Amino acid sequence: MPSTLTSLPGRSLVEGAGQGPLLFADVGLSFWGGVDPFSGEVIDRHHPLSGEHLAGRVLALPSGRGSCTGSSVMMELISNGHAPAALVLAEPDEILSLGVLVAQVIFQRSLPVLCIGREAFAALRGKAFARVDGARLELFDEPPADHWQAPTTPVQARPSASRVELSEHDLALLDGQYGKAAQVAMQIILQMAELQGARALLDVTQAHIDGCIYTGPASLRFAEQLVQWGARVRVPTTLNSISVDQRRWRELGIAPALGVPASALGDAYMAMGAQLSFTCAPYLLDSAPKVGEQIVWAESNAVVYANSVLGARTLKYPDYLDICIALTGRAPLIGCHLDAQRKARLQIELPPLGELDDSFYPLLGYHIGALAGSRIPLVLGLEQRQPSLDDLKAFGAAFATTSAAPLFHIAGVTPEALDPAQVLEPDVVLPVEKIRLQDLLLSWRELNSADDPRVDVVSLGNPHFSLGEFAHLARLCRGWRKHPDVVLAITCGRTVLEQARTAGYIAVIEAFGATLVTDTCWCMLGEPVIPPAATTLMTNSGKYAHYAPGLVGRKVHFASLAECVNAACTANASGRLPAWLAPATTQENRAHV
Repeated sequence: MPSTLTSLPGRSLVEGAGQGPLLFADVGLSFWGGVDPFSGEVIDRHHPLSGEHLAGRVLALPSGRGSCTGSSVMMELISNGHAPAALVLAEPDEILSLGVLVAQVIFQRSLPVLCIGREAFAALRGKAFARVDGARLELFDEPPADHWQAPTTPVQARPSASRVELSEHDLALLDGQYGKAAQVAMQIILQMAELQGARALLDVTQAHIDGCIYTGPASLRFAEQLVQWGARVRVPTTLNSISVDQRRWRELGIAPALGVPASALGDAYMAMGAQLSFTCAPYLLDSAPKVGEQIVWAESNAVVYANSVLGARTLKYPDYLDICIALTGRAPLIGCHLDAQRKARLQIELPPLGELDDSFYPLLGYHIGALAGSRIPLVLGLEQRQPSLDDLKAFGAAFATTSAAPLFHIAGVTPEALDPAQVLEPDVVLPVEKIRLQDLLLSWRELNSADDPRVDVVSLGNPHFSLGEFAHLARLCRGWRKHPDVVLAITCGRTVLEQARTAGYIAVIEAFGATLVTDTCWCMLGEPVIPPAATTLMTNSGKYAHYAPGLVGRKVHFASLAECVNAACTANASGRLPAWLAPATTQENRAHV
């Protein structure tokens, strides 16, 4: 029998035991958009684990990253038998842990989640087999032959609130005085508060729900169970994009196997009292929160925008914890809800820059997100640039794709960093990352995965198009007509669509030949909106350029909105670098001489 190579202690985030071949990566993974919820395959084509299957393996990651919907994907995998045997993390991850906790409540199935710290995590590289048992990780050089079996009885969710200060109202919720749904919601909130180390709860003023995205039967079962238990939201609540255009999915050719349950999921959340908003950009609605407002928002780009650009206060809430908090009005007092947790942990210094176009901000956000990891960055070098709200929207969405952080600061631009000293801890020297143009060129090439210059589909609206973006697009395409072989589709919220129609932009854009899709967004769209014969997409979204190769199996050209319109007319990507990035090739050539 092989001996144990190493035995490491850790902190059990979700109790349990499991073993299997060790699947290790030193890069965080977004389960939504990065893992197929039906097969357990890693589909993030930029990730080192791309093509691997998770089922039966001990998955070791530094943390999650990206989408809040990762918790929903985790729950789907547990419910359909394609989940890892165990999850080992370098640092706690609330999104993935929450998916396991909800699976305990709804399906009475679970898996162990263990956090072992960064130093111990580095020692996992190259190891072959692992076993998690409670708060301990054992590593082997080959599968052990000791016939060990994980317990067959799943660990039950423990609604312990021993270390969290509760009000009388909290106790009444926990006691079931407000119904079964609110009681279960409070139990889940308290489990997460324990995991996060919170000692108290706070009142929130509004919620934005990401769990309305259909990831499979488990996501619908969860929502319908809450409805059966009498769930009603206690604070004003908006809904993220759902997985189909609820009014037009049949017209768009979506199969009933997706259209029916995806639409029913949206209906279930509205039955709980949520507003019919169906947008991934709730900050474009009149209900957007103000500076300092305590809220519970999910959807990674919305969270980052709310914290960074609006100065509101929310964690990067996992799917399902968002609705639990909406049902109770109470959230753990932790993280970005607190002043001290909103300080910068990393300083980013930009190089001299020329005249910028709108491709700069999503590219920069994508690059900085990867540098930052879970650290909140302070970006220096844009003080005189005056990025627009749309620039910051694009930056934040791409940043949220590669980072686990819920917040960024841009010196002289974002509200808390107008004076950068306000986001610095006294007497703390931040680590510094100096970005070169050559570094941004590498990220540009990563997002531009397509080799063929042909463009079959132009994808706009990830996140949802704003009124300003509609105005910009109308100026670019006025008097032109797209190539007949190119699909140009724009996703947006219903509210913004009507605003753009009133302003006269939609008539111009439809005359150009564009298709307008509401309620859903590109992260959920596939065939037949993307024609089956299409091989290459083009987008101005850093977020979608990252996710599309895995989500829809197509290569991507990434560029500015103007370049996207040009490609829609010619059916070809120009391949031109933006003027501000072009000097990087000269610098690169010099470095190779």
